[in-house]
Amino acid sequence: MRALVKEAPGEGLALRELPVPDPAPDEVLIRVRRTGLCGTDLHIWSWDEWAARTVPLPLVIGHEFAGTIAALGRDVPAAFPDLHEGMRVSGEGHLIGRTSRQSRSGRFHLDPETRGIGVQVPGAFADYLRLPAFNAVPLPEAIDDEIGAILDPLGNAVHTALSFDLVGEDVLVTGAGPIGIMAAAVARHVGARHVVITDPNPRRRALARAVSGAVAVDPSAEDLREVARRLGMVQGFDVGLEMSGSQAALDAMVDSLVMGGRIALLGIPPGKSPVDWSRIVFKAITIKGVYGREIFETWYKMIAMLENGLDVRGVITHRLPAEEFARGFAAMRAGEAGKVVLDWT
Repeated sequence: MRALVKEAPGEGLALRELPVPDPAPDEVLIRVRRTGLCGTDLHIWSWDEWAARTVPLPLVIGHEFAGTIAALGRDVPAAFPDLHEGMRVSGEGHLIGRTSRQSRSGRFHLDPETRGIGVQVPGAFADYLRLPAFNAVPLPEAIDDEIGAILDPLGNAVHTALSFDLVGEDVLVTGAGPIGIMAAAVARHVGARHVVITDPNPRRRALARAVSGAVAVDPSAEDLREVARRLGMVQGFDVGLEMSGSQAALDAMVDSLVMGGRIALLGIPPGKSPVDWSRIVFKAITIKGVYGREIFETWYKMIAMLENGLDVRGVITHRLPAEEFARGFAAMRAGEAGKVVLDWT
C-alpha cells in the first residue's frame, strides 16, 4: 500500500510502499478514501520541537480520515455486531487506555493514557488503516467521504463551542483557521445572537464570512470593544472561543468580555505566556481548557447537526490526489488554505 511516512528528523514526508497491515482481533482494517491535513501534521512535516519530542520514527502519520471497512478482526463481530465489511466509517483518533479512573467512569476524552493515531501509532495517510473497532464511527448516507474526513477537526470545534450555553449569547472567536471557522458556524447554528471572528489574514477572514456568516474582524485594525458597540452589545461578549494560540488574542478577548464571561481555550500558545490573572479574577471569568472531542458524545452531536443543516463544506479549499500531498502542505504553510483533503482512491 501507499503510505506517507515521517522517516527521519527534518522537513518533509516520504510516500512509500508498505505492507497492508493485518487487523488485531479487536480491530478493523479500513480502506482509506479521503484524509484531511491538520495543523498537527504540519508540525510533524516541519519537525518542530513538539514533533521531535513526541513522534517516534519512522511513522505513518495522519489522523483525519474516512473510508470503508475492508476486514474485521476475529473478535469484532461478537463485540460490535453493527460493524460489517463495506461499511463507511470515520473514526476517533485518540486511542484510550482502560485502567484510569477517567476511562473506567466513561470520561474517555480525559484518559491520561491516550495515544494518537498518526502521532504515536501508525496513522491514516495510507491506503489502509488499522483501528480499534471501539473507535470506528459509522457514517450516515447524508455525510459523504469528504465531510467524513474532516469530522475530527469539526469535533474539536463542536466540543469547544458547546462548552457553554450559546443560545442568545454574543460570541467572540479568535483565530479563523479551519477549526475556528467551523466553531463560528456551530455557534450560529445553535442559536448565538452575534458571532464575531478575528484574524489578521484577509484570506481567512473572507473564508470565515463565506462559511460561517460571522462578522470577520482584523484585530490589528479594529478595536473589539468598538465592534461590540456597533453590534449593539451593552457590556461586551458573553462567551469567547480562543482558537488562535495567540497571547495577544487572549488578552483582547479578556478585555472585551462581560463580567462573568466564559472562555473555552483550544488554541495552544508557543512556550510559556504571561497572564495578568488579576483581570481574570476581577472580571470573574471562567476558563475551560478543551482537548480533542468528548468520546463519543461530540460525534453524536456533530453528526446530528450536519444532518440538520450545519454546512461546513466551504472550509475545504483544496482537494488533491494523495500523491500531491506536498502541494497541500505548501498551501497550509503559506496561509492560503482552509482544509486540505487528499483523495486516496
